[in-house]
Amino acid sequence: MASTPTPCPEVPIGEKVAFLQRPNAYPDSPEQVEVIETHMSWVFLSGRLVYKLKKPVRLEFLDFSTVEARRRNCEREVQLNRRLAGDVYRRVVPLTLQSDGALRLEGGGIIVDWLVEMRRLPANRMLDAAIRDNTVSAEDIRKLGGVLTGFYRHAAPAAMSATDYRQRIEKGIRVNRSELTKPYCGLDAPQIDRLTRAQLDFLATRGNLLEQRAGDGKIVDAHGDLRPEHVCLTPEPVIIDCLEFNSEFRRLDPVDELAYLAMECERLGAASVGDQVLHQYLEATGDSVGDPLICFYKAFRACLRAKIAIWHIADHDVRNVDKWRRRAGDYLELAERCASRW
Repeated sequence: MASTPTPCPEVPIGEKVAFLQRPNAYPDSPEQVEVIETHMSWVFLSGRLVYKLKKPVRLEFLDFSTVEARRRNCEREVQLNRRLAGDVYRRVVPLTLQSDGALRLEGGGIIVDWLVEMRRLPANRMLDAAIRDNTVSAEDIRKLGGVLTGFYRHAAPAAMSATDYRQRIEKGIRVNRSELTKPYCGLDAPQIDRLTRAQLDFLATRGNLLEQRAGDGKIVDAHGDLRPEHVCLTPEPVIIDCLEFNSEFRRLDPVDELAYLAMECERLGAASVGDQVLHQYLEATGDSVGDPLICFYKAFRACLRAKIAIWHIADHDVRNVDKWRRRAGDYLELAERCASRW
């Protein structure tokens, strides 16, 4: 008769975080551990290495609710991020419970969770920090454009019909409006309505530009979250933190993704940085896209980022109402500027 497997003991996330905050939790015993909480993870910066622990959450677009689901996701994160970050993503490490009730990284106990182990990158060379410090060089931009152009040239195609692509964008516009106008957000409803109408009008009059992108096979398995804080300007630039948890979010037009990066650079006061990367890609590939579609993509992405920013107000673990409401408002202002250009 087959034996019944021993159930995995439930260790509260708070106990895991408390353990991983301690320097003696790590093999190299760093002097201190810097802790960052994000919407879906806890990140521990330990000396030369970084460890990411996923929160046990289940949302409409992801499922981290079980130890096994988190293991699979960690493995997928390492695999996918190696496309643009090489050896930065080292391995997946188990968090174990010992017989005496103590937690330990690796070890021979019962596995109660999994973490992604990464090589730590220089904070001052992350693109957002370099923009703030005014240290982004022309060579940095050229190298970054080259890395991303090569990535998109070799990215796996993601089949999507022209109709499905247009409908997905339209659904995104409407979902953004629905979320941004909820009473708790406290945002400018007339502004959101103007932005929604402008984007829907673009689809009604120039939606063929979007349909053509899908019809021409431009949609690929991309990065999914190409922001300056995910770009490191090392001698060979690396890009971390792709959206591993939902492949649908990575099925993108490279021009959309690069317009997203350009929009974020503009928000930080360095519009030329992202625009140069985008135009380097267009020149290298011969991809002919007019400014109206680029501006549409920027406005759409800015509204999406406003929605994600305002979600932090409803997150009881990450909560700073004024900060996130201001951030959402900044994105909406940027979206209006982009919309005025098409």
